[in-house]
Amino acid sequence: MPPASTGASTVMLDAVVPSSAASPTVPDRLTPGGPGYRRMSFALFAAGIATFALLYSTQALLPAVSASFGATAGQASWTVSAATGALALCVLPLSALSERFGRRQMMTASLAVAVVIGMLVPFAPSIGWLIALRAVQGAALAGLPASAMAYLAEEVRPKALVAAIGLFVAGNSIGGMSGRILAGWVAQLWGWRVALGAIGLLAVACAVVFHLLIPRARNFSPASLNPKALARTVTGHLSDPLLRRLYAIGALFMTVFGAVYTVIGYRLVDEPFGLPQGVVGSIFLVYLVGTASSAAAGRLVARLGRRGALYLAVSTTAAGLLLSLADQLAAILAGLVLITAGFFAGHAVASSSVSRTATTGRAQASALYQSAYYLGSSAGGTLGAVAFHTGGWAGTVALGVLAVLGVLSITLFGSRAARTERLRAASPAPVHN
Repeated sequence: MPPASTGASTVMLDAVVPSSAASPTVPDRLTPGGPGYRRMSFALFAAGIATFALLYSTQALLPAVSASFGATAGQASWTVSAATGALALCVLPLSALSERFGRRQMMTASLAVAVVIGMLVPFAPSIGWLIALRAVQGAALAGLPASAMAYLAEEVRPKALVAAIGLFVAGNSIGGMSGRILAGWVAQLWGWRVALGAIGLLAVACAVVFHLLIPRARNFSPASLNPKALARTVTGHLSDPLLRRLYAIGALFMTVFGAVYTVIGYRLVDEPFGLPQGVVGSIFLVYLVGTASSAAAGRLVARLGRRGALYLAVSTTAAGLLLSLADQLAAILAGLVLITAGFFAGHAVASSSVSRTATTGRAQASALYQSAYYLGSSAGGTLGAVAFHTGGWAGTVALGVLAVLGVLSITLFGSRAARTERLRAASPAPVHN
């Protein structure tokens, strides 16, 4: 394993064998204003756009998909949940492969395969085929998120890490927004299949930008794979109380977000609103708030601390959920703004904390976070649709409130544990006579 002082890829203890070809001299890491940082930022921003645009490409189109195939909201929601669930299951093994073949190579391959599947999705002949193709697409995208987090942890200076990850998450929010808005208006004019084709073309453009701009990894050491050691590393991460809390926070935040944005289209196309598909898609302009809140995560942590930033994210999300219960469009929009701001801030804080907490096996630590995060999305989408079918929008909000209370409980527990540890450290050692 390379010495910590080199800044080289910190991989799992005994899980990998560093290549003898690794350079003994490691260049300085990327820093804001330095050479390569801007290219890296634009490249990962484009990758983030493509990831969320593809991953959630059917979410704004669910009412149209339901009508086309005669499917219920719960059945149609699987076109989203299958993609996020497959990503959650595949992110860990693909992140392990990135230890061997490189973060940059894994991200490039993942985007390429996902884009190809994206051009096939519009031709799905049935709801079953659509769900199956979306699952394959989600599995392909699994190589990107954890590899991106590990790439940033290795290539960016630690003080700039939260801001760099915030920009990647901001790309996620732009992708989620632009994909849904584009899909909504194109679907209103030419149907949902053409809309999915348009999102595929957007992803192609982003993939090309990523390939042209992403800098070569300078601090990565390729390694051979050792499944037993990988299992030990994963077990080690799961035994870390702080990492477990961060994984649970990511899953619960995403449960809220997945439930709200899977169901909101059904609520707005129904009475008393009766909005057309294009206008429903434009609702996702509120993602711009997520872009700002995720990019500001670094400043929030600097001012409030990690747990303080999480408390702010929790309270903002909860306020948005309660506000959205009103049957006025303005109140619903304001609620979505608060939910989106709180979610993206919480996600950026939790995901960057994982990268900083894990000193070895960073790709696996990030992969476990991504698995929990997207399992939360998959569960939120399906459970949110079921709750909506059973209890209307109030049922979906109730599910979201329960998840937010879970985040609050975990953060309070973490604050109490940290305070106890500080008091123990400050206590004078007992004197033995």
